[in-house]
Amino acid sequence: MGRTFRSVRMGSQEVADRWMKATRTLRKEDQIYGQRLAEMARVHSSEGFCALDDPLEAAAFSVLIELLKALDPEGDGPPGGLKGGKSVDKRVDDGGVKKPDVDL
Repeated sequence: MGRTFRSVRMGSQEVADRWMKATRTLRKEDQIYGQRLAEMARVHSSEGFCALDDPLEAAAFSVLIELLKALDPEGDGPPGGLKGGKSVDKRVDDGGVKKPDVDL
C-alpha cells in the first residue's frame, strides 16, 4: 500500500479549520478577529503554495499578505515597502543598512 501525502493546500485548510475552532475559546469581543484570521488563512490556500512546504507557513504567509493589503487601500504597494526591489525608505542605503535618524 502506498502512502498518502497531504498537499500544502489541504494542510493550510486544516490549519484554518483549527484556528476557527480555537476562535470559540476567545472572549466574545475577540471572536470576530479569530474568525477573520482563519478566513485570511484560507484566501490564498489554493493559489500557489508550491514554493512552501509547511502548511502553517503557507497559512501565515496568506494572513500576512491579507494584512498588508488591508494596510494599503489604494493598492499601490506595501506602505514604506519595496518598489522595484529597492527600499523607498531614505534611511536605508542600497545595501540594506539603516542609516541613523540623526546626522552626527
